[in-house]
Amino acid sequence: MVIGATGQIGRVAVGVLARDGWEVTALSRGGGRDDGWPEEVRVARVDRGDDTALAAAIDDGCDVVVDIVAYGPEHARQLTALADRIGSAVVVSSVSVYEDDKGRTFDTQAEPDGFPEYPLPLTEDQRTIRPGETSYSTRKAGLERELLAAGDRLPTTLLRAGAIHGPHCRTPRELYFVKRNLDRRPRRILAYGGRSRFHPASVTNIAELIRLAAARPGSRALNAVDPDAPTVAEIAAAIDAVMGVAGEDVLVEGPAPSPTVGDTPWSVPTDVVCAMSAAEREVGYRPVARYAETLPETVAWIESRLAGGRDWREAYPRMAATYGDLFDYAAEDAWLAEHRP
Repeated sequence: MVIGATGQIGRVAVGVLARDGWEVTALSRGGGRDDGWPEEVRVARVDRGDDTALAAAIDDGCDVVVDIVAYGPEHARQLTALADRIGSAVVVSSVSVYEDDKGRTFDTQAEPDGFPEYPLPLTEDQRTIRPGETSYSTRKAGLERELLAAGDRLPTTLLRAGAIHGPHCRTPRELYFVKRNLDRRPRRILAYGGRSRFHPASVTNIAELIRLAAARPGSRALNAVDPDAPTVAEIAAAIDAVMGVAGEDVLVEGPAPSPTVGDTPWSVPTDVVCAMSAAEREVGYRPVARYAETLPETVAWIESRLAGGRDWREAYPRMAATYGDLFDYAAEDAWLAEHRP
C-alpha cells in the first residue's frame, strides 16, 4: 500500500515497487493513475486524514505500507493503530529533524547566527529536535519518535530526505535558474560565493531506498540523499547545460545583499551534506542516479508548467508562499548597476 501515490515521490515509488514484483495498491485523495505505472497496479481514492477510510483500504492486511505524506504524530498513531494488519512500514521524513550541537535547527535559521552547523558529513547519529506542534520539523520529529518507539509492533524505516527534486514537485528549487534562463537573464547573483551545498535528493534515489527497505524490514532512520552534493554554482551550470544557455555568475562573499537579491533556495551559510553509509549497510543501498543526470526531466517539467507565459506564482503557489519573490529583477538590476556595472 502506497499512501500519497500520485505525489512526486509516490509516482516513482509505485512504479519501482510494481516492477520489483510487489502487488501494489496506490492510495491518493484523487484516486488517480500515473501513465508510467504497470497495468496491474490497483488504485483507490482515500484521504489519509480519514482514519476509517484508511483502515478500510488496508482491510485485512498488507505486507508493507509506504507512507509518503505522513507529517505528524497523529499519522504515526494512525499507522500503529493498524499494526496488527501491517507487516512493516517505510515512511518519508526529512533532514530538517536534525539539530546541531548548539541546538540550532532549520527553524532557527532566520535568527542571528541561527543556521545550524552540522558535522560533515551528517549522519543519523546526530541528535534530533524536540517533537512539538510548532513547525514542519517538530511535527516530523514527533512522527519519528512515535514510530521508532513502536518498532516492536510495527517495524518502520524512516527516510530522512534532503532537498527533494524531480518532476511533479510543488516547490522545485530548480525553478530559480530555469525561469531566469527562459527570461534571458544570464547574470545571476549568488550569495556565499556560490559555494553553498544543500544536499539534494532525487525522487529516483528515494524510490530505490523505498524498494530496498520494503524488502528488508527494520526499525531505523536513514538519510535519503543523492550521491553528490553540488554547490549552487554547479547546479546553475548543470541547468545551463541542459537548456543550452551560457550563464554568468556574479559571486557575492557572505550572505545575500537583500532578501530578493542573490538568495537562492539552496543558499546556506554552512553546508548541509549527509552521509549514506547507514543506508548502504542496513539495506544494501546503491544510488541509481546522480543530480545532473536527473535534470533534463526536471527542467522539461518546469518548462511545461510555465508554457504560454504562465505566471510562476500561479504555476507554483507553494513556491511563492515558501520563498517569497524569487524574481525581483528590478532589485537585481539596481544592485548590479551599483556594484557590478
